[in-house]
Amino acid sequence: MTKFNMNRRTFINTTAKASLGLAVVPHFNILKSKPEMYDDIIGHGDFKYKVHKSWGDLDRNITPVKNCHEMVMDSQGRLIMVGDDTHNNVLIYDKSGKLLDAWGVRYKGGHGLSLWNDGSDDFLFIADTKGGEIIKTTTDGKELMIIGHPSLYGAYGKKDKFKPTESAIGPNGDIYIADGYGSQYILQFTKDGEFIRKIGEGNGTGQNQFQTAHGVCIDYRGKGEPTLLITSRASNCFKRFTLDGVYIEQIDLPGAFVCRPVIHNDHLYSGVCWSSEIDYDASRRMETHPTKTSPGSGFVTILDDRGKVVSNPGGTKPKYKKGKLQRMVQEKPIFRHCHDVCIDNDENLYVCQWNANKAYPIKLERV
Repeated sequence: MTKFNMNRRTFINTTAKASLGLAVVPHFNILKSKPEMYDDIIGHGDFKYKVHKSWGDLDRNITPVKNCHEMVMDSQGRLIMVGDDTHNNVLIYDKSGKLLDAWGVRYKGGHGLSLWNDGSDDFLFIADTKGGEIIKTTTDGKELMIIGHPSLYGAYGKKDKFKPTESAIGPNGDIYIADGYGSQYILQFTKDGEFIRKIGEGNGTGQNQFQTAHGVCIDYRGKGEPTLLITSRASNCFKRFTLDGVYIEQIDLPGAFVCRPVIHNDHLYSGVCWSSEIDYDASRRMETHPTKTSPGSGFVTILDDRGKVVSNPGGTKPKYKKGKLQRMVQEKPIFRHCHDVCIDNDENLYVCQWNANKAYPIKLERV
């Protein structure tokens, strides 16, 4: 990283904090102490970060959280987070960590959060695993459309389990829903909520199957048509499909139980919910040297546009032997079950965690 880029990053971050700080809503005037920052730097290569562990901390008596599941940044540079505490499912921060707004009192399984801009306005898509719904809203919480159980559209039987974990919006507005805690399909709808198709062949380790289809995103990188990247978390991999559901490739991430893929510029980022001491042989579709998973672990993984891991903030340094990625695990106990990562325009990261003692989001400042 050049000295010019580092200075530019510092300048933009300082300016953004000053400007966004003026927008704080008066009735959310939360007093905060100086953010806790670790002395050491985490990450590898060009992707290294300082940890601001208390960046998103708020008054728990006013804005409590259970699990901070996912976060996106809107066109105004605001950081919008969804969780499963029905006092305030959605928290909206500025980049300094000040709370701008909070809303949402009915999403008991608030889990997935995607943002889509129609060319003029931002819209949110919330995946409620317990409610079994995908809800399209404005950024201030007005509900515009609900997609319910797939049996309503002829896609599932009435008794088939549906617990959506994520959504992604295609270039024409099509909605892709990951049924990651349910029947393990990706469901494609039009922008108006009309069912198009099921993608995949349900639960399993086959080429067209998923084990915890936890996340989905649209990958616009490269010169060809955009593609779908789909998480198969229990198989420690992402799978790539065409937008109409044809399998292309698998990206193996041994040891890493990855959540949704997040694209920013040329790189792919993902929270690793926990790491594992199991090596998975994708070619033979079997586990090798099985030992145990590591509950309470987690880190962030970053891949380049060729699918190569270039950094694991909080995890072990990525190593390749004869072109094969070696097992990755947590190295430093900074995180507990990284569930999502959001990247701002200054390339800082904001990490959401699941089952992490009701922790608020953590900021990783790019250095």
